[in-house]
Amino acid sequence: MNTSAQLIQLTSQKQPGISRMVAVIFALCSGLAVANIYYAQPLLDSMAQEFNIATSSIGIVVTVTQICYAIGLLLLVPLGDLLNRRKLIIVQMSLSILALVVVGTAGSSSVLFIGMAIVGLLAVVTQTLVASAASLASPSERGYIVGLVTSGIVIGILLARTVAGVLNDWLGWRSVYLVSASLTLLGVVAMSLIMPRQQSITATLRYGTLLLTVLQLYRDMRILRVRGVLAMLVFTAFSILWTSMVLPLSDSPFNLSHTAIGAFGLAGVAGALAATRAGKLADQGLGQKTTGISLLILLASWLPISYIHHSLGYLIVGVILLDLSVQAVHVSNQSLIYAVRPEAQSRLTAAYMIFYSIGSAVGSIASTQMYALTGWIGVCWLGAGVSAAALVFWIWDRFVTRQAAHG
Repeated sequence: MNTSAQLIQLTSQKQPGISRMVAVIFALCSGLAVANIYYAQPLLDSMAQEFNIATSSIGIVVTVTQICYAIGLLLLVPLGDLLNRRKLIIVQMSLSILALVVVGTAGSSSVLFIGMAIVGLLAVVTQTLVASAASLASPSERGYIVGLVTSGIVIGILLARTVAGVLNDWLGWRSVYLVSASLTLLGVVAMSLIMPRQQSITATLRYGTLLLTVLQLYRDMRILRVRGVLAMLVFTAFSILWTSMVLPLSDSPFNLSHTAIGAFGLAGVAGALAATRAGKLADQGLGQKTTGISLLILLASWLPISYIHHSLGYLIVGVILLDLSVQAVHVSNQSLIYAVRPEAQSRLTAAYMIFYSIGSAVGSIASTQMYALTGWIGVCWLGAGVSAAALVFWIWDRFVTRQAAHG
């Protein structure tokens, strides 16, 4: 039998769907987990001062986390198609608690980097939660459920910056990770109580073969390749903004506190609202149209963002537009991909999110380097260039698809 056709059924009977309340709890736990890899962004200058790391290099903290997140996507997320997802999620969240304590008590930059690497590796439990929610949802509401859980992820990302800024000003940057460890413990308790106790059928694939099927998904699914590239580009743009934004805002003439800087994340709540709506549109067959409009908005967002020194109001408008467009593309991507191979949710999630992680890592290091060389205007040109590339790629794909359809 062709290994790419060996399907691993998660349950022995068809699931009737997932209640909204359970989906909300999935969303909260997903947001809690993903926040762990974003806490560092508004804390970069504090970490740089304590460990004597150059401003131009401090973005490496985020990059290391994102690289290990990508490794976790490849090595850990596919296990959701092989093992009992409930146990897998609880174990990963439990180990995350230990990693967060290591970061919060780090005595050197080396220990900090190691701790952040492990945090990034285990934070992929977020994607196992998304895949689990998608597999539990009925086909007619899968896009909506994925959008709802993704909304929790977006809120987690945004609140990560806000909470990190407030705690850093009150108790220091270390408190951020120790508080997160405590919240993650609560998340473990919640998932133990509400996650369905389905038992996996014994799988015929071994772990090595399972990883091979992830690569075969790239070969067999053009939509995965296309949507993966789009994810890489839009999250590069996303990371370019959010990694470097703390640098001008904490410097003259703004000299904002970390609490004030973190509050800018709240402006992106519109992105969370767009995520659920984008899932509904994908369920209605409008995923491609939603993607095109969102990419136009993404490109346009860099204009108000570039006027940061004229008024912070421009930055707020730009943040809203950028977060809304990135998350709309993200949810549309996931909904379209899951519809093709619903039996391989975890492997599809891993294959797709690797592109996301690569984009986030590249954007993190590129933005801080660009800021050191050219200042904020250079960062904006970089973000606009990446956004334009995403729009051009989408237009090219639509042209090729139409040409193929007409023979």
